[in-house]
Amino acid sequence: MFSAGKWFIKIVTSWLIYEPDIPPNAPSLTNFERLSDEIRPGDVILIEGRSRVSNIIRQITQSPWTHSALYLGNYHQLNVAGIASKSLAHFASTPHTNLIIEALLGEGTIVAPLSKYRKEHIRICRPRTLTINDRNKVIQHLLNRLGNQYNIRQLLDLARFLFPYSLIPRRWRSSLFLYRTGESTKTICSSMLAEAFMSIRYPVLPVVAHTDEGLRFYRRNTKLFTPKDFDYSPYFDIIKYPFIGLDEVAAYRTLPWDEDGYVCNTHGDCYIPIANSDTKSVPTQGE
Repeated sequence: MFSAGKWFIKIVTSWLIYEPDIPPNAPSLTNFERLSDEIRPGDVILIEGRSRVSNIIRQITQSPWTHSALYLGNYHQLNVAGIASKSLAHFASTPHTNLIIEALLGEGTIVAPLSKYRKEHIRICRPRTLTINDRNKVIQHLLNRLGNQYNIRQLLDLARFLFPYSLIPRRWRSSLFLYRTGESTKTICSSMLAEAFMSIRYPVLPVVAHTDEGLRFYRRNTKLFTPKDFDYSPYFDIIKYPFIGLDEVAAYRTLPWDEDGYVCNTHGDCYIPIANSDTKSVPTQGE
């Protein structure tokens, strides 16, 4: 009976994570080279997934962002920071391979190269003013979760919770996400990241209330977090690297440089350096 249950879950998981191949002529919307050059450890990465489970999450959350991961940096950076275990080196082909940590259906919490999402539409959410020490604590918190299983039950509860009240009675909604034995080692991608930031009391989307003592921040149930919450949070800066960026046409290329070849020592003292020839003075205004 137990084996039959595991077999059924495996079949359902395989169906959910199925992802169609990208058409050869479909360009990515993200400039991956520039993103890889400018991304920082501690950045949250949002991915617009294409699997069946991604389509379900998209319908539930009404957002294109269906998966989230945290950028760790490379093994060399983590080793210098003193938070890289020896086993982490096995996830990188070189000490400078860019690494992420994520929770995936069918795989659990894993470390993978950033390059696996080269062809995907990606957005970066950067925690504003996060200190290096706290950033390392967030990364260490997540590295301690390596190998944890993906919580399919939490995904189903989240779907039920986000349904309209007319479909799910309120008394049922209040009983969702109750602690269950053995589930402390299970998570989903966005909940795992929210827990890591809450471990250093960094806000993502806290519940804010007015009290007699003034504003009060309350911890939001991390099991309610979805990828879009990092996009929506006022405490994260949104950074995009479009495939064709409008800022790639550098302004310095349009400056009105002299085209005659004059070289100046200072204002009014200019000449054209021509070998074996008399120098020619720069014309002044009115000549």
